[in-house]
Amino acid sequence: MNPQQRRTDTTPRVSLTARSFLAASLAFSCAISFCVEPTSIAAARDKKPKQDPVLKGLPITQLSTDEAIVHALNRLAYGPRPGDVEHVRQMGLEKWIEQQLNPGAIDDKALEARLAGYTTLTMSASRLQEMYPQPKQAAKQAANVGQADGKRSDAAAATIANDMQRGKGQTAKGDAATADGGSNAPSDANAPAPMKEESGGSNPATRGAGGRNVLSGPDPNSVPPGIADDSRRPQRVIEELAMAKVTRAIYSQRQLQQVMDDFWFNHFNVFAGKGEDRWYLTSYEREVIQPHAFGKFKDLLTATAKSPAMLFYLDNFLSADPRAADRQAAERAMRQQIRRGGFGRPLPPRAPPQGQAKKNVRGLNENYGRELMELHTLGVDGGYTQKDVTEVARCFTGWTIEKPRQNPEFKFDEWLHDPDPKYVLGKKIHAGGMKDGEQVIELLAPHPSTAKFISTKLARRFVSDNPPPALVGRMAKTFESSDGDIRSVLKTMIYSPEFWSREAYRAKIKSPFELVVSTVRALGTDVDTPMPLVQWTGRIGEPLYQCQPPTGYSDRADAWVNTGALLNRLNFTLTLAGNRVRGSRSDVASLLGMEPTTDAKTVLDRAVGVFLSGQAAPATVETLQKQLDSPQVLQAKLDDPVKQVDLGVVAGLVLGAPEFQRR
Repeated sequence: MNPQQRRTDTTPRVSLTARSFLAASLAFSCAISFCVEPTSIAAARDKKPKQDPVLKGLPITQLSTDEAIVHALNRLAYGPRPGDVEHVRQMGLEKWIEQQLNPGAIDDKALEARLAGYTTLTMSASRLQEMYPQPKQAAKQAANVGQADGKRSDAAAATIANDMQRGKGQTAKGDAATADGGSNAPSDANAPAPMKEESGGSNPATRGAGGRNVLSGPDPNSVPPGIADDSRRPQRVIEELAMAKVTRAIYSQRQLQQVMDDFWFNHFNVFAGKGEDRWYLTSYEREVIQPHAFGKFKDLLTATAKSPAMLFYLDNFLSADPRAADRQAAERAMRQQIRRGGFGRPLPPRAPPQGQAKKNVRGLNENYGRELMELHTLGVDGGYTQKDVTEVARCFTGWTIEKPRQNPEFKFDEWLHDPDPKYVLGKKIHAGGMKDGEQVIELLAPHPSTAKFISTKLARRFVSDNPPPALVGRMAKTFESSDGDIRSVLKTMIYSPEFWSREAYRAKIKSPFELVVSTVRALGTDVDTPMPLVQWTGRIGEPLYQCQPPTGYSDRADAWVNTGALLNRLNFTLTLAGNRVRGSRSDVASLLGMEPTTDAKTVLDRAVGVFLSGQAAPATVETLQKQLDSPQVLQAKLDDPVKQVDLGVVAGLVLGAPEFQRR
């Protein structure tokens, strides 16, 4: 930068090195605080404020009104935005909670307008495969572009469809190889490319990944161009899904809906990097997770079991009765005999070429049967055995996908189903055909172990890492008495004394996604381009839709708290508050209500009041004060001998403090 540029640039700045130093110093100083209850909170344990009318109808006896509102916004939402605390205070906390429990009645048109540019969100899986094909398939499409205005002819389209159909066998065999050993790791050919940051463009407010105009989006009726068009790569589907997830969490008025969508997707996790699932996840989230987030658990479980995304991810679309091939061969021989009018001896089944006897024979796959009981319903200690896993897998044979690369819809294939009786948890399953699997769902969904397992996970997400057994017991009882009604279970939890206890207040460590979104909301940041926020979420440790194990991401503090993670968290809060995240703009001065000043302590006190509700442990305040004494925080404009405090740095440091990392 030349001298003239330095003279005209009067924006307070902190170098990347200095900012990293501050972040590292604070991270090492505060790391211990993440495992220790803040002193200010511990000191308030014995305080029992009088019930405020704002809290009417709720069993709140240990939290003040402001604490209760902030607690609700941190647990039932992704943290407060500027003005949210006052808004909830005016309408009453119970009324706000009831609105969140019934999201369909909340107007969310402003969010819908923000999502309008992401055209992939409304496409079917088959349409996404057509519009965002694999490179080789895209090359075929480009080669068949019609001569008239670049439109593909019907004959070319038919050729592509035939090519895809011929390649179906190879695809199935390749996916079967993935299933061996129960591994869900994709091959290099199927692994999604890393999400790249936006390239420069004339209007950063309308850019998305790859520099394409996100707000306008692709024309869903246009013809997929050649592989040179970066916006048509398959990874774009997941990028738009991730950007939409971040946008919803930041701006949706239906905050509890977003939290529950995230909870259930994590519970029924599907890895975007496994083969065709990158095209299936959009409809999976849109048609399976979101509509059932507050409904009956059995309906949600059934929807996931029939989803092509889950069928493909856990390989159940390949699972078949090992005797199915022999039965089909016998029936073909019988049809041949009938066609011959019964004359002569029937021809024996044709033997496969040497070395191929077992190559194309599909067998029983236990992946889904195991995860259905261990992760989706009963839990690892739910009382089932390995024999039950095998029997459940037999019940779900024939639950497959119509055409994985052309028409990925659920299909029950009677030919692949095991017709013999099965025994699951001591109960005979022999309803016949697809009803065998449905009978298993009817057995597992209302099971007492399922009620306890789901209630424990919900309480762990919303209350504490080790939820009180009494609360879990009451939630499980509601689960059983309401036929697995998720909304009723949530109400039992929310209206419990344990939810509002002092022990639950700021007892949960935010996941990387929760941290990124809550920081944006706390700063009132205006986000035009969410992709950098998606990338920061991955950098801190939680890449969206990229969790490979079926367990999903952990919901315990020990998974997220380590020195390296804290350093990344602090670097993010400093970067965002300093307006160094592309496509995001924060006005810290207006938020703090302060003019530029040289009084660092005043700025710190104000930031603690705004972002931490005035509650910070003495150790945190002392550590922050030491950072403010660093010369990097005080910046001077040219020709101005009076140094002023960089408000963005102070805000970033406070947002990186342990108290904000808790929810």
